[in-house]
Amino acid sequence: MLATTAVVVALAAAGGVLVTSGARQQALSAQRSPLNSANVEKRTLSAMVSEAGILTYQAQSDGSPYSVINQARGSYTDLPARGQVISQGRVLYRVNDSPVVLLRGSTPAYRTLSAGATGPDVAELNADLVALGYATRAQLSPTSASFGSATTTAVEKLQAALGVTQTGTVALGQAVFEPIAVRVTTVLAQPGGRTQPGETVMQATSTTRQVQLALDASQQTEVAVGDKVSITLPNNQTAPGVVSSVGTVATCPSSSGSGGSGSSSAAPGTDTCSSGSSGSDATPTITVGVTPSDPAATGRWDQAPVQVGITTARVPDALVVPVTALLAQSGGGYAVEVVGAAARNHLVPVSLGLFDDADGLVQVTGSGLAAGQTVVVAST
Repeated sequence: MLATTAVVVALAAAGGVLVTSGARQQALSAQRSPLNSANVEKRTLSAMVSEAGILTYQAQSDGSPYSVINQARGSYTDLPARGQVISQGRVLYRVNDSPVVLLRGSTPAYRTLSAGATGPDVAELNADLVALGYATRAQLSPTSASFGSATTTAVEKLQAALGVTQTGTVALGQAVFEPIAVRVTTVLAQPGGRTQPGETVMQATSTTRQVQLALDASQQTEVAVGDKVSITLPNNQTAPGVVSSVGTVATCPSSSGSGGSGSSSAAPGTDTCSSGSSGSDATPTITVGVTPSDPAATGRWDQAPVQVGITTARVPDALVVPVTALLAQSGGGYAVEVVGAAARNHLVPVSLGLFDDADGLVQVTGSGLAAGQTVVVAST
């Protein structure tokens, strides 16, 4: 019986050793096989800047709306609705039931145009008459700055189309020149109100869709005209676009206080804005314009908030790892921990390239580093 007991104890002890040894092996294996890892990939890597923007319609180059200035005398009898689009040769509004027509040009109407007149406003009129089909190029040169008999004939045809007396003369107040077709944003006059020559009847934008961004001034060098963008719309659909303008002057956000608002200025020698008595600082921004590649895909939203991802750089066939795989080295530089055979890991020094902040990836190059390898990443 004593011998049997000794054997049982010996077997139990041996079993205990085996169990202990197995647990140790499992623990060691767990230490060698990282719980957080990722594969080294070879892919096209893009760097992006993501910013909030406003989807709207393009105004003047400084962001201000176009102003329609009245020169006719009488009472407003018909005015356009907000959002209405009025193109070249169409009626903008009516005074004493007489139409005021929109013509294209950058020189504003300031005088009556009749036979014998010359100047840039006459050149605009001639170009409009040809563009609208009231004269051919053979009949009337669209670059001519002289009001001749061909202009008179074409003006009479325009007046006939508008349903007014065919005088062959464009009286001051009968036409408004704007450089674009207009989309009405604000109507300042009232139906039945008395006109005042020189007053603003309405404000408008162009019909061109645009997204405006207030980009941190420190990121100006990261964005360039021609950069491709992705616009995330209010319905979470995306539309492509391209950067069409990048501001060169940094501005500070407006600060409002009792009795009005003001524009804060950049603090000298710093990259912040001084906001006066409020004591708070803001970051200077530059205005970036984005033109949708497919305007129809942006719907009909106006002043709608959108998110814009701007692709600022692109590298094809880049070796890519998560940023969290980077290990800072005591002597400087970075390395990644590559998982080897039998869970024997080793460090590979790497040089860094392009960063993709949106996806948390970075381009790396290093001796012995290849696509398909597994690297350790930090726990999140």
